[in-house]
Amino acid sequence: MAPLGERSDDPVLPDPPQGPLHVARARASFPWKELALFWEGEDTLRFKKAIFSALENDPLFAHPRGSRLSVEKYQELNFLRCKRVFEYDFLPLGDMLGSPPRVLALIECLGMYDWSLAAKFFLHVLSFGSAIYSSGSERHFKYLPKIFSLEIFGCFALTEVSHGSNTKAIRTTAHYDPSTQEFVIHSPDFEAAKFWVGNMGKTATHAVVYAQLYTPGGQCHGLHPFVVQIRDPKTLLPMPGVMVGDIGKKLGQNGLDNGFAMFHKVRIPRQDLLNRSGDVTPEGAYVTHVKNVGQRFSESLGSLSSGRVAIVGMSVVNLKLAVSIALRFSATRRQFGPTDKEEVPVLEYPMQQWRLLPYLAAAYALDHFSKSLFLDLGELQRGLLRKDRSVRQAELGREIHALSSAGKPLASWTAQRGIQECREACGGHGYLAMNRLGDLRDDNDPNCTYEGDNNVLLQQTSSYLLGLLARRDRGGARIESPLKTVDFLDGYADILGRRFEGSSPEDLLDSSVPLAAYKWLVCYLLRESHQKLSQETRSGKSDFEARNDCQVYHCRPLALAFLELTVARRFHEHTHQPRVPPLLRAVLRRLSALYALWSLSQHTALLYRGGYFSGERAGKLMESAILALCAQLKDDAVALVDVIAPPDFILDSPIGRADGELCCHARHTLGALLVPAELQKPWLWRKPTDFTNLLPLCKRSFVAEHMYIVQLKQQQETEHKQVSSQP
Repeated sequence: MAPLGERSDDPVLPDPPQGPLHVARARASFPWKELALFWEGEDTLRFKKAIFSALENDPLFAHPRGSRLSVEKYQELNFLRCKRVFEYDFLPLGDMLGSPPRVLALIECLGMYDWSLAAKFFLHVLSFGSAIYSSGSERHFKYLPKIFSLEIFGCFALTEVSHGSNTKAIRTTAHYDPSTQEFVIHSPDFEAAKFWVGNMGKTATHAVVYAQLYTPGGQCHGLHPFVVQIRDPKTLLPMPGVMVGDIGKKLGQNGLDNGFAMFHKVRIPRQDLLNRSGDVTPEGAYVTHVKNVGQRFSESLGSLSSGRVAIVGMSVVNLKLAVSIALRFSATRRQFGPTDKEEVPVLEYPMQQWRLLPYLAAAYALDHFSKSLFLDLGELQRGLLRKDRSVRQAELGREIHALSSAGKPLASWTAQRGIQECREACGGHGYLAMNRLGDLRDDNDPNCTYEGDNNVLLQQTSSYLLGLLARRDRGGARIESPLKTVDFLDGYADILGRRFEGSSPEDLLDSSVPLAAYKWLVCYLLRESHQKLSQETRSGKSDFEARNDCQVYHCRPLALAFLELTVARRFHEHTHQPRVPPLLRAVLRRLSALYALWSLSQHTALLYRGGYFSGERAGKLMESAILALCAQLKDDAVALVDVIAPPDFILDSPIGRADGELCCHARHTLGALLVPAELQKPWLWRKPTDFTNLLPLCKRSFVAEHMYIVQLKQQQETEHKQVSSQP
């Protein structure tokens, strides 16, 4: 591998600052800069450094990110920051279309700074812009320069008040009027209002609106996307017939203006139908090259796969930030020890290692999966633009849909649990807002919901797997796919006959062992799900009822286990490839084994129930191997964090700073947060001798109520005397 090219005056990877963490770094078994170069590549490292430096040196991005501002001020500041990001032109239009790694890097950099900013930027560019690019045709490319010049600002309007996951039931309509060659966009009632749409609340001027397309005669051709102007770009006032506004404060990401919109017979040109999967002639005839209704529906929602793949990456970023904060804290926070005078860092305790290091391994494994899936998606989109109608292209679309439908749940739930574990592992410091773990938890939470509820999405993946098995049983066709994620299922019967053969913890320290167990587990759950579905169908239930009754203990774990296997296998292949530098092989393979074993351990009951494990020894070996890997990775933890953590300005956590000076940074941050009023006596007791001024504020206080009664009696007596003294 070529050495990292650096200019002495501008190193792409500067040395961390000196401090308490220097001792922990010195114990690492590998050079962290070499791992950073292998993991990201020099071009990406320089690109990320340029973005981070620009944000840090621009006063507009000075902290706070926005959590201490009112929602209105936060949204105003967030829009100005978004505008500035466009002015920097980090990713020109050509790079956006031709350089997926840079797109991912920009998402990561902006998200590490503030997800309200990242979401605003990418909802405009990727959700709105990508929908136009991938679902439209050349007649719509006129919008692309306007997107990047901010002549227009966009949003993606699919979800409605009464329908989110069930997209087929979307109720907004688009009736074609051949006399004017226009579509009439209409919301029949409030339940059909577009809702939760990011950027729609206050700033979007245009929206990709999904509506049921009707041609003259009343025939419905299903859900299609349309470009609809919702505000005047110069005044931001709603267009005629459009009622649009903000939905209010959320649990997180309050710098993003999520909104609603209702349309009252809004007319748009015929050409603003995004027509890649279907079009309407000037006379009103519907034309399409996709004759299958189901396939046409899938094509019209193809951009949702892009959103789900992006959410995988967003969740991984949140997990990386959380483990960076928690592990740096744990490596310097000292509690207890062998003697009263000697305290040790909490990371030395096996319990802390077991709590945090599997999430560090998960951050690496899921990060690699996210990047590889993004490249797979790029291959699919290039085929769509070439109008590739091959069988392989169709199969690739189905496979990526299955991977993204399970990838989003796995990544967002892993981040959700990981952030909470990191918060608790940092004790009371983790609960302080200034240390950012609370913001990460709140900002990650919607990843579990938007672009499809996680539990609903998993049904897409299990249905894909069950369909492959059914197709093989019907015609004897091989089970295979373009990305080879399901090829192992062709040996389904043989795999089910295998059993665990490990005899010592050392046997499990390579990820090939848990991978073999995972293949058996997926085959077992696939067989159980198939048998359960057949049983429910034979009992007389409809297909709808039968599938619903198979989800909880069959199809749901099937989808998750399949995706966990896919993530673990891709990470295993990446860490065991010949081009891995020799000094990095041991640490990367430990991470791979730890992620696979830790994930597999959550299915121990199924491994015993299905007969892959027998006797208590198998379970104990897996537990011992997990603890052994945690102990082996303990001294590498800080260096592994240095590879994935952003600069201190971006991380913005006093307990997570790179030097490890916990108390120093906490004291400095606390001092910066304190304004004169916060150093004074509590506002309630500014005038302790004037009790009557406090009465309206503390009427439930016994003392206050007593004083109020005394004052009232005195006032009544005074009024009585005044009345009595009158002639």
